[in-house]
Amino acid sequence: MAVRHRLVERSVADVWAVLADSTRYGDWVVGTSDTRPGEGVWPQVGSGITYKIRLGRWSVAGSTVVRRCEAPHVVELEADGGRLGTARIAVEVRPWGENALVTIDEHPLRGPAGKLHNAAVDALIQLRHRMMLARLADAVEKTPKSAHEPA
Repeated sequence: MAVRHRLVERSVADVWAVLADSTRYGDWVVGTSDTRPGEGVWPQVGSGITYKIRLGRWSVAGSTVVRRCEAPHVVELEADGGRLGTARIAVEVRPWGENALVTIDEHPLRGPAGKLHNAAVDALIQLRHRMMLARLADAVEKTPKSAHEPA
């Protein structure tokens, strides 16, 4: 099972501010670049973004659609990597004292990734999650604190 969590030393509101900003998607999602708004208003259900997925010199167009959003605690996404297939990515943000505990749960849905899903694939997803959570924590912790939050 590809589930991983990380403590982010900022508030739930600060984490959500990064997750809810479609222009910051590439700041924390590993392998994406050239992020652009798609349909709707991110992160409302049905809204989306497009981007390029880069693996070395190889790249493919990708898109992500919001399937569930319960701000500021849950966003569930369906990422479409073209020939790679689709995946469900759930991000949960909960208070942990004054900080936020972020959990990512990702599972391939369709295409080659879904058909080949096994323990080895989960191990690779775990490595990706470790990098994603580190990048998310870095993006959040380097962003000025929310105006409504005490310094």
